[in-house]
Amino acid sequence: MDFIWNDGNAPRMSVHRDGEVVWLSFPEMDRESWCLNAFSTRLGGISTGHLASMNLSFGREGAGNEETVRENFRRLGAAAGFSAEDLILSDQTHTTNVRRVGRKDRGSGFSRPLDWKDVDGFITDEPECVLATFYADCVPLYFVDPRHRAIGLSHSGWRGTAQKMGAQTILAMREAFGTRPEDLLCGIGPSICQDSYEVGEDVAGYFREEFLKDKGNGKYLLDLWAANKAVLMEAGVPEEHIEISNLCTAANPDLLFSHRASKGKRGNLGAFLMIRNISDDR
Repeated sequence: MDFIWNDGNAPRMSVHRDGEVVWLSFPEMDRESWCLNAFSTRLGGISTGHLASMNLSFGREGAGNEETVRENFRRLGAAAGFSAEDLILSDQTHTTNVRRVGRKDRGSGFSRPLDWKDVDGFITDEPECVLATFYADCVPLYFVDPRHRAIGLSHSGWRGTAQKMGAQTILAMREAFGTRPEDLLCGIGPSICQDSYEVGEDVAGYFREEFLKDKGNGKYLLDLWAANKAVLMEAGVPEEHIEISNLCTAANPDLLFSHRASKGKRGNLGAFLMIRNISDDR
């Protein structure tokens, strides 16, 4: 099991293994013992075929196979340190809608239906709420506020990046919890890298030239990592507070799901962020 880190650089995420389950985390966020951050891989679940094996998408698994996905969540949670019953799942439609959630929302999308639609991001300051968003090339954005013990987790594809989902999440945290951007620890999770992400002029037009490599014939390579980093810094997050995973989904198709690499035949990865119960804080 060897990840290919972008441009041959050293790993920027910690790799964890418990039995067959493998997951990732951000080292600087790991230092904050009051919160848990995790990102899943393809390994350790019970899904089969092109969904093998840790697929976290109910829709892609198909009707009648919901229990397979629930078991995947349970196995990942048992390994990474959260209860699947505390999950709060997104309904991602490439918006910049950010929802504040709490204990009353636990189980939403996992053990009971969602009470919302069109939500690509969550914020909370309540313990034992496992924020969960899903990916197969788009960018996971993690937000940890040590001063106010608040967190946020958002999904940012090219549309979300162009509409500054990172800044929208920070604004929501500021309004809800008094979060200051300069206090935040942020993570840009595993997602498609510039070398693998070709777009046309219709998409390229939303981004500054510095995030694009011109291939000619109206084709460009788009750097979503750099674009999201710029959004976070423009919102006031110090550069040294931003961790970039340096891990491309398309370059690791055996370990991570990638929509581009698989031509759409794939499951979903998950990003997870939770405030631990105060009694667990050591």
